[in-house]
Amino acid sequence: MALQLTKSRKFLPQWKQKLCALGMMNLSSWSCSFSSLQHRRIPHAILCERPTSFSFRRFESVSSDDPQVLNFPGGVVKFTPELKFLSDLPEERIHGYRVLDDNGWPVSSNFVQMDKDIAVKMHRDMVMLQTMDTIFYEAQRQGRISFYVTANGEEAINIASAAALSMDDLVFPQYREAGVLLWRGFTLQEFANQCFGNKDDNCKGRQMPAHYGSNKHNYFTVASTVATQIPHAVGAAYSLKMDGRDACTITYFGDGGTSTGDFHAALNFAAVMEAPVILFCRNNGWAISTPVSDQFRSDGIVVRGQAYGVRSIRVDGNDALAVFSAVRMAREMAISESKPVLIEVPQTYVFICCICMYIL
Repeated sequence: MALQLTKSRKFLPQWKQKLCALGMMNLSSWSCSFSSLQHRRIPHAILCERPTSFSFRRFESVSSDDPQVLNFPGGVVKFTPELKFLSDLPEERIHGYRVLDDNGWPVSSNFVQMDKDIAVKMHRDMVMLQTMDTIFYEAQRQGRISFYVTANGEEAINIASAAALSMDDLVFPQYREAGVLLWRGFTLQEFANQCFGNKDDNCKGRQMPAHYGSNKHNYFTVASTVATQIPHAVGAAYSLKMDGRDACTITYFGDGGTSTGDFHAALNFAAVMEAPVILFCRNNGWAISTPVSDQFRSDGIVVRGQAYGVRSIRVDGNDALAVFSAVRMAREMAISESKPVLIEVPQTYVFICCICMYIL
């Protein structure tokens, strides 16, 4: 061990004392004369003539009685004689869960049952959401309002996920989750008040159109900034956990949001602190204008949850029953086990996600 001695006379004794206190060096091996080193500048002074004995206490926490395993930080790891690197891409992509085929007929009985009244309301609200989007979008094109975003092709994502939640669950939306608010009882008049920014608007005209918020419906106000709602949702979920509440949070974001630092910080925080949050990613493949091929090389978003130690699932975003079942199960796991769940929902943009066959 070599050091360039440029500090004061007190440096070496203090350094010696700290090393010994940490158990990193044997006092018996410290045989150098400090006085001979403190008065001259030596670029690479050898502190001891004979080899210094270190105890390597920092490795004691990862030792194991079995020579074939290592108590690696985070768990036991087996040794292998193979020099093999993890593949950059999986041999087969992670499957997507679905219940209904493209014609609306069930292909599986493995889903959460729902009452007929709930199924009918889901279908009615999906149609209403699309109709509302058409009217407000045309109003924006005519210059009557300055901004609007639609949820075309995302009706099942909005309505089915909302139906699987409780009103006590906190929603941290992006800006395409108007259907969640519609399901919770936000009226068409209230949507219009916000988009036009009139005196009856909850935000009193201080927000952009389509940036809804409602304390009554536990729906946090939309923010245009990408992915900032994700760490907010995780923090709120941790607060619910500390308060012992029988509720969770859910946050919606797109594939573009996963390319931000906020997403990764929030995912890691949720995993480590075991926050009861549902992280709901709508992967349309393009963010706003950037294809996923320019964003990442992984198998979508679902594998990122596993990498951070978060339970994850990929679900058909055009299948209302599959989305409902996944979110309902995710909510139960989040609350009962106090753990986060990541749901990735690929989208193919069929314009109405019908569950008529199931209702019949």
